[in-house]
Amino acid sequence: MRRSTTTGVALALASLLTVTACGSGGGDGGSGSSGSGDGPEPVVFWGSWSGDQVAQLEEQAAAFNASQDDYEVEYVSQGLVEEKLLTALAGGAVPDVVLWDRYQTSLYAPKGALAPIDDMVAADDVDLDAFYAPALGEMEVDGALYGLPLLVDNRSLLVNQTALDEAGVTAPTTWDELRSAAVALTQRDGGTLDRAGFDLSDPGLFNMFLTQAGGALLNDDETETAFNSPEGLEVLALWQDLMDEGVYELGFGDGTDPFAESTVAMKLDGPWALATLDQVDGLEYSVVQPPSGPAGPGAYMGGFGLVIPEGAKNPEGAWEFMRWWTTQPENGVAFGEISGWIPANVEAANDPFFTEDPRYAAFIETMDYAQVRPSVEGFSDVEGKALVPALEQFMSGELTAEQALAQAQEQGDALLAAAR
Repeated sequence: MRRSTTTGVALALASLLTVTACGSGGGDGGSGSSGSGDGPEPVVFWGSWSGDQVAQLEEQAAAFNASQDDYEVEYVSQGLVEEKLLTALAGGAVPDVVLWDRYQTSLYAPKGALAPIDDMVAADDVDLDAFYAPALGEMEVDGALYGLPLLVDNRSLLVNQTALDEAGVTAPTTWDELRSAAVALTQRDGGTLDRAGFDLSDPGLFNMFLTQAGGALLNDDETETAFNSPEGLEVLALWQDLMDEGVYELGFGDGTDPFAESTVAMKLDGPWALATLDQVDGLEYSVVQPPSGPAGPGAYMGGFGLVIPEGAKNPEGAWEFMRWWTTQPENGVAFGEISGWIPANVEAANDPFFTEDPRYAAFIETMDYAQVRPSVEGFSDVEGKALVPALEQFMSGELTAEQALAQAQEQGDALLAAAR
């Protein structure tokens, strides 16, 4: 999933918010005036998307601008948009609306960075049941709603169909089938790995394997980690089996896209990968739901929402843009056609554009049971500073499974305690 983790954001934000806002708007992409009455009022739209994605957002903004005469949305790309928002909050030149990593809401909303939208939702009678419930939940903090979910994603299983057909195997639906298929798809020339059967390069996917095994990342009251468990060890046993079978080697394909180059036969990836893969000559691939573990299917979702920063000059225009894009299914589908991203609006996500394409259909089916990562403060550090580093040491053979999870538990519990 596309996420950016900002070290020390909470401290920086708390400090910056004590600075008296002195800007008058405009400048550096901030909000301008609310309009002179001679034309549509400007709505400044920030996001971290860049490159080819800028054109996608500009096309969607242009469609909104053409749909009404009151507002004109302009997209301004901002690298590390959360950090830029901190500076804007201190200077008083915040944008009107932000393409927002939903996972950051629980960190920024309590510090006063985001404006609650409950009154706007009530005034326009917005049906919040129209959205995937886990995605909506990521935009709620302490009973208040701070934005609307816009886009969703998950990791489903991409398979090289040509390789599967040649090996005489079908796409795996269980862990046991995954083991067998990965072995059958692996190709070696002597001791050299030519094609990996299954990509194990991302230890951050431990969370989805854990839920497939029936485990949990945190305990019920979200005060301590829970991944050092029989279920966690079962995940690492699967990974070790795959490594022992030689279906993957650390560093294999680094600096390339090995799935696109057909040197990896199966990998877990998101819908954002499809646009690139579709441009690869001769690549025949399919997407299926992730293999089920001992406890059944499991996946995690991520994605983006739209938020209005506290102090925005044109919150009314921002709201109209948000409402137009997220609550009208046809507009969500239109952006899917532009970008390939799946709408967080359930009706839009189940439009034939997605469900009649077998590859997108697999992602939509996975959405039915995908959950979101814990939003408790400090958990992102648990993942980034404790769990993933320990898993990397396990994969490299520096730690046993038991040592890796015990180390991550000790460090993770300390991080959660420090965040409380």
